[in-house]
Amino acid sequence: MKEPAATTTESAIGPKLWVVMARAHDSLASYIEACIAKEGLCLSDFMVLEVLLHKGPMTISEIGDKVLLANASMTSAVDRLERRSFVFRKNSDSDRRVRIVDLTDHGRAFISDLYARHVQDIEAVTNVLTAREQIQLRTLLKKLGRSADTALNLRTASPGTNR
Repeated sequence: MKEPAATTTESAIGPKLWVVMARAHDSLASYIEACIAKEGLCLSDFMVLEVLLHKGPMTISEIGDKVLLANASMTSAVDRLERRSFVFRKNSDSDRRVRIVDLTDHGRAFISDLYARHVQDIEAVTNVLTAREQIQLRTLLKKLGRSADTALNLRTASPGTNR
């Protein structure tokens, strides 16, 4: 049976949950960024390599959509990765106005090895939870994320209202 939601500010659990989630996110992000930095990459460069490894060649805009970075940031990341011979740009076969970014053999080997270590780094932190707890947490966070998306859509659909 679902417990009724707290209604008073003194007993509200939501704000406390927000603080715990924000702190957990900050700690996890700092840990992952430190692990990636050890390899000489910033997080945005790692994300570009990772999406190319798992999704294949893409335009800069498509990569940006996947990793949630602006085109200007994406161009800088791809430039850095190209200088290190991890990626290359090529013209699209179907539209010569479009440039595709792809991994070089060197880049594919590098990110494949790094991604395997990345998985181990994440597992080293998340294994404090049982597999069942990890699945439950993932399910609950997805539910919370969908609720926040819905609330945002309702709020933006009704400009000028506070609720």
